[in-house]
Amino acid sequence: MEAPSLTRKKRYAKILLLALVLLFLVGIIGFTILEEVSVIEAMYLTIGTLTTVAPFDLHDEGRLFAMILIMVGFGLIAATAAFIGNIFMDVNGLALYRRRKVQKKIDKMSGHYIICGHGQIGQIVAAKLHSHGKDIVVLERDEHSASRCREEGITYLTEDATEESTLMSAGIERAHSLISLVNRDADNVFIVVTARALNQDIFISARANSQGVEKKLYHAGANHVVSPYASAAVRIIQNMLRPTVSDFLGSAIDDKKELSLEMEEILVPESAPFAGKALMDSSIRNEFDLIVVAIKRKDGTPVFNPSSLEPINVGDTLITIGPQANIDLLLSKLNIKKTEHA
Repeated sequence: MEAPSLTRKKRYAKILLLALVLLFLVGIIGFTILEEVSVIEAMYLTIGTLTTVAPFDLHDEGRLFAMILIMVGFGLIAATAAFIGNIFMDVNGLALYRRRKVQKKIDKMSGHYIICGHGQIGQIVAAKLHSHGKDIVVLERDEHSASRCREEGITYLTEDATEESTLMSAGIERAHSLISLVNRDADNVFIVVTARALNQDIFISARANSQGVEKKLYHAGANHVVSPYASAAVRIIQNMLRPTVSDFLGSAIDDKKELSLEMEEILVPESAPFAGKALMDSSIRNEFDLIVVAIKRKDGTPVFNPSSLEPINVGDTLITIGPQANIDLLLSKLNIKKTEHA
């Protein structure tokens, strides 16, 4: 719902625009009749009269008409200039204009990602999704944190993500996923509960900042829960116990390193040429240089390190690893739907 002040300004702007158009038409008709000139010349006389920059040789009737036109036009143009200046000087007006512009952009989104919180973790998640060309809406109450989204060209709203109206404004009903990364566990739980109530099919990933919160988030409706501190601890242990493995995986998934690999989930549709064939006959390895590390069956059964004779069925999800360019080529040539989660 629009603010009353914005509604009044829109109405006033329409009145000013209509008055200017009518004044311009009256000037053209008046000069056409009084000076017996063509429409083009009448337009020229009208514009010159209203801007008071062009002297003309007019008859007495035309001069009288021009004086009336100048007096009326000067007042109207002055009112228009004052209105435009007031809009640019009014901080609230600019904020409302930006909010309305952003909302129009969000209303056109579908299958987008909603990120609640733009702290250290939120920035990394948003940047990663943005680099993959995903539509993102960041919800962040702190204006300073949200300003980083503006610098990176990411759509954002400086509103409270715990409010139902905010999630609705972010297009929760059309969104693909919601990622709750705010600092307070209570807020994360409340966001998950609200999001699940508004969209039963949305995929929700949430952050747990303390022990015991994971279960609450799952009960609230989260599909996936991550504890940054627990993940960091596991990473440290892996670095100590298996440094070579950690270095390889780190360099493989780091976009900035020379060895940059991506893991992708590919849902096998009926149109896939290799549907119903064995893995060795799919040409995925030979033609696209991709490794199928696992297959998730339609019923959810996982098959790790599938053999070359393992069949690929319609509805299976292939877990592949390889360069992003090769994955994109496979998706493009085979017209396979790219999924974001199993």
